[in-house]
Amino acid sequence: MSTGRAAPASGRAAARGVGRAGECGAAAVVATALLGVLLTATLAAGGVVGVVAAHRVAQSAADLAALAAARAVQDGRDPCAAAAGIATANRARLGSCRVSGWEVTVEAVARTGRLPGGPLELHARARAGPTTSLEPPG
Repeated sequence: MSTGRAAPASGRAAARGVGRAGECGAAAVVATALLGVLLTATLAAGGVVGVVAAHRVAQSAADLAALAAARAVQDGRDPCAAAAGIATANRARLGSCRVSGWEVTVEAVARTGRLPGGPLELHARARAGPTTSLEPPG
């Protein structure tokens, strides 16, 4: 007497995936591909974070160097030497320094860490000096 159902596959045959012979190892290939995508995304995110951090270093060094240079102008000292010292103390180097009267404009340069294409130099500018007073309207 037949019930119309096929006999269940033996334990070994079911474990080996009989009937799906073309799919053997497909999960390993997909897992390897996904691991590669994850690794690439992680490296890219790390590079972006490194560039942003280096730009922040360059900008803060430029801001502080400009303020130090403006103070040096007021004190009668060399403004560019003061700016270079502050930029160096803030993990950057002074790229340029221009003094125009009481106003000082500086450029600081910071380097990123190691990136796949090599380190980058990021530039930031800042200006410091007295503000001009405006006459009230009317």
